[in-house]
Amino acid sequence: MTRLRVTLFSTLIVGLVASAAVYNALFSVSPRPVAPLTRPIDRILVEKAARRMTVFRDGTALRSYEVRLGFAPEGDKMRQGDGRTPEGVFRINRRNAQSRFHLSLGIDYPQPEHVERAAAGGYSPGGDIFIHGQPPGVEGMRWIDRDWTAGCIAVPNAVMEELWRIAPLGTVVEIRP
Repeated sequence: MTRLRVTLFSTLIVGLVASAAVYNALFSVSPRPVAPLTRPIDRILVEKAARRMTVFRDGTALRSYEVRLGFAPEGDKMRQGDGRTPEGVFRINRRNAQSRFHLSLGIDYPQPEHVERAAAGGYSPGGDIFIHGQPPGVEGMRWIDRDWTAGCIAVPNAVMEELWRIAPLGTVVEIRP
């Protein structure tokens, strides 16, 4: 009799777990979409190790996004072609609606100290560092899920469209290790 109770109880538990899984698959509630940001921001913080970008207005964090970086992201950018994303404090200094990577916001890298360091070493510090979307054919919230840029900061196209609306020229961009 005890063996029968254990068998019935086990069967009941398995049935409940299976029923719960089916119910959740059929009737789960999707999270509500987040309302788009519409007012300008004044700061962007990129934390390379966390692959995270956070946007701020008046010192308040408004939203965070996952990012992808240069193909060799460890350390500060030293020279053209090293695949690193620069570290430091920059500003958005240009906007490119015709970017080959779905919209782009340029940052003012290299700074004078980068140029001096590179000149002393006899090499180019590189340049054309942007926050940008994905290459053609990668749409919406889809993206290349690995570090792949030449040193830029990449986000899904839908995120880039939001950044394009809210990040004016002069926005501070701090890139931390």
